[in-house]
Amino acid sequence: MAIHPPTSGEPARFNGEPARNPGAATAVRSEPPHLERQLTNRHIQLIAIGGAIGTGLFMGSGKTISAAGPSVIFVYMIIGFMLFFVMRAMGELLLSNLNYKSFSDFAADLLGPWAGFFTGWTYWFCWVITGIADVIAIAGYSKELWPALPLWIPGLATVAILLLLNLATVKAFGETEFWFALIKIVAIAALIIVGLFMIFTGFQSDAGTASFTNLWSHGGFFPNEFMGFVAGFQIAVFAFVGIELVGTTAAEARNPERTLPKAINAIPVRVLLFYVGALIILMAVTPWTQFAAGHSPFIGMFSLAGLGAAATVVNLVVLTSAMSSANSGIYSTSRMVFGLAQEGDAPGIFSRLSTRKVPSNALFLSCVLLLSGVVLMYAGQDVGKAFEMVTTVSAVCFIFVWSIILASYIAFRRRRPHLHDASQFKMPGGIPAVWVVYAFFAFVLWALTTQPDTLLALLVTPVWFVVLGVAWAILRRRPAHLARFEVFRAELRADQAAAGQNGGQAPGVAEEVQQARK
Repeated sequence: MAIHPPTSGEPARFNGEPARNPGAATAVRSEPPHLERQLTNRHIQLIAIGGAIGTGLFMGSGKTISAAGPSVIFVYMIIGFMLFFVMRAMGELLLSNLNYKSFSDFAADLLGPWAGFFTGWTYWFCWVITGIADVIAIAGYSKELWPALPLWIPGLATVAILLLLNLATVKAFGETEFWFALIKIVAIAALIIVGLFMIFTGFQSDAGTASFTNLWSHGGFFPNEFMGFVAGFQIAVFAFVGIELVGTTAAEARNPERTLPKAINAIPVRVLLFYVGALIILMAVTPWTQFAAGHSPFIGMFSLAGLGAAATVVNLVVLTSAMSSANSGIYSTSRMVFGLAQEGDAPGIFSRLSTRKVPSNALFLSCVLLLSGVVLMYAGQDVGKAFEMVTTVSAVCFIFVWSIILASYIAFRRRRPHLHDASQFKMPGGIPAVWVVYAFFAFVLWALTTQPDTLLALLVTPVWFVVLGVAWAILRRRPAHLARFEVFRAELRADQAAAGQNGGQAPGVAEEVQQARK
């Protein structure tokens, strides 16, 4: 929503504008308890890195490599390049109004209340599904370490641990994610260093000699031709799920004007290092023909080097990566439901904050739903198939969220050209770049239709949007929601009035908004 309570140390604002008079400030301060800005620059940077290094890289890259061969390098580069534009669009919009809590806020402001409702709930659904995939991954890798361990134990333990960590404070989440992300960075750096040593020393194994020539000497860069290249996009897209997570931290970042641009601009370098760099090393040490779906290439490379202990450590790192992703999911879903509840799009019970300024009720909801991952494993008895199904559904829903971000940017350029002109963090490429990314998303959706397993998940996903459409049709007619829409319109008029005063008083603005709230 366009007007939100001020965070610690900030003046009250109307649509990014400082309050024009004491009455306006008082009106805003009378709002319910709000989230606090406790995430520092190092938290934001590592959360951004953690979001860019998902479970899909550690667990899903085996399938991607076996399908696309060395061309998987270009798959990850293309996806990273396209999503960079989405992130830049999101960054420009969030910084145009520091009172936006997340992208569902600017979607509601720029596209209409329906967009906030669909975006917020779909993003919540995305992370619930992703969290279920992470619980499945954790259970699967735990069974490799401890074969006799029942699947439900690691699943339940994961949810309990993350719930306790997130119930503390948002700073506790930031610290946890900081160390989770750091572990992933160290693991990938170690893989690259060990891999380079094996390549330059001509390491010998049953698969052959470690050499960069392995990248093109087994059928070239496109051994499975164009359709093999297309197949690589299916699971690779899921590897980037969470890249937009930094956008949900906007309301709790201490200095968003500095930290958000820094985190977003570093995305291309991170993609080149953590994805492209790691995959080049993996396929140089072991020919791509030796990789298979369901097996982590990271564990395989250390085992190949005879570093049994290191392989065990990497298995623990993969578990940590899944824990990190689940941790991000619990955080983002709770904040999204909290925002939806504040705006009347979710039950009011989820808008309550604990004494530590944490949306505890929303956290409990997310954790309960994550436990369905354990049920799914026992129902299917196939960890790999369950992981593929939920990751495809999640990827399709994330594409919808990313598309709404771009649609909001188009509306922003049309309706707020003066804010775009004043922006210090403009999206490169502008509107033409948006349409290029949309064309890419259409290509990815087509790619999902080319394989039976991903096609099934793609056909199931629209059920979610049908459910949302029915819920919206009911909700939008209710008096409470109509009142919320009146507040929304009053805030838009407040923005226009404040802009029209050119820095002067905007009489009646605060009173109008307060009246709408009543």
